[in-house]
Amino acid sequence: MANIINIKKGLDLPIDGAAELRTTDARTIATYAVKPTDYVGLVPRLLVAEGDTVKAGDALFCDKKNERIRFCAPVAGRVKAVVRGAKRLLLAVVVEKDETAVASPLPQAENLKEQMLQCGLWTMLRQRPFGTVANPDDNPKAIVVSCFDSAPLAPDYDYLMKGREADFAHGVEALASLTNGKLHLCFRNGQKLMNQVAHTQAKNVELHIVNGPHPAGNVGTQIAQLCPINKGEVVWTMNPQDIATLGHLVTTGMYCPERVIAVAGPQIKAPHYFRTYTGACVETLVAGQASSSNYPKLEDSSTLSGNRLISGNILSGTQIDANGYMGGYDSLLSILPEGDYYDFMGWLMPGLKKFSFSRTFLSGFFARCKKAQEMLPSCTKPTFDTNTHGEVRPFVFTGNFEQVFPFDIYPLQLIKACIIGDMELQENLGIYEVEPEDFALCEFIDTSKTDIQPIIREALETLRKEAM
Repeated sequence: MANIINIKKGLDLPIDGAAELRTTDARTIATYAVKPTDYVGLVPRLLVAEGDTVKAGDALFCDKKNERIRFCAPVAGRVKAVVRGAKRLLLAVVVEKDETAVASPLPQAENLKEQMLQCGLWTMLRQRPFGTVANPDDNPKAIVVSCFDSAPLAPDYDYLMKGREADFAHGVEALASLTNGKLHLCFRNGQKLMNQVAHTQAKNVELHIVNGPHPAGNVGTQIAQLCPINKGEVVWTMNPQDIATLGHLVTTGMYCPERVIAVAGPQIKAPHYFRTYTGACVETLVAGQASSSNYPKLEDSSTLSGNRLISGNILSGTQIDANGYMGGYDSLLSILPEGDYYDFMGWLMPGLKKFSFSRTFLSGFFARCKKAQEMLPSCTKPTFDTNTHGEVRPFVFTGNFEQVFPFDIYPLQLIKACIIGDMELQENLGIYEVEPEDFALCEFIDTSKTDIQPIIREALETLRKEAM
């Protein structure tokens, strides 16, 4: 019997453009990239050169601090480019897929952990605190998996995992063997995916139903409810699609990091899903907008001019170029209109089409009521773009953060402790329980327009380096 967790604090944003439940096969995409910048705290050591031939699961680079942690090619092919930035910082290793390559089983490993390290699947296992790749020498307090996403435009995980349910069940059993603690699986009420693991043979697996607004789907929110992290403790997390890849690995010996990606946004006419591999180039996903009805098509033109591509959700994702690559952990490509326009008279206007949590505008009286939103005519529904509707202002107390922050933590006080760099105060206020994405809603509704997520990341990095 599943436990029920009710999250009361949070906010669902009424953004149109969620992906339709249909899939285009995009496994023919030519190039894929593994980006060290996707992994917190990584100091990469390059293991290949341009022109080298690699198989799926061959190492491209490793972590200098722990060379057992290898970052591997998602497909077989040729190393097309090694991309570097300032001071020769490694930004990406691009692999060009070889369509004629035949998949083969990986060499035998001593145990599951070594098998995951060998093919690079271990890097999909993250740990809290700090959000780094899990240390294979640690014994986690628990493993928590969020099997749904509550973020704006989030993909439907029942649909993402369609056809991979058996692999997911096998992956859950394999993942449970990596810890002496509990493996917590969190689902949304009514999810079909939960039925696949309801009768798992692993004894330390617990199922939970989580109800409530965003960020109920954030794994950090679920960890805070199930197994809060104290100093010195570690909790691991993993994405359901990567768990299915793990299940496929343990049952067949083949490493096949398939990834179903939702392409969504308010200006897209036909947003839907694409089946490809981890780290796919997004240029192919959006290049066919004008020529094929199977691809999303923007309202204004056949190009991406005036739109922003975000790998991940619009609150905590990463901006990428039109010829960039999906992040290693992301299953959503969000396309949002650029807000590069002057906001005439600002807050002095009625703002009927502006989403307002603080009720600065008239639309704010409908923002928190779903029934009221549904009653509004389409011409008055709020529109969303990247415009912040104001510049940075003094960081002031409003009391709004506590309404959308479901942790047993004082968010404003913690943010201020991070700004002044008081590490002892940060620890006392519970910084080990949070990641930047947990403050994404606070950043969205902040009347001061402060970039809160980078502040939290910088504080966590300072603590991580101090602990090394």
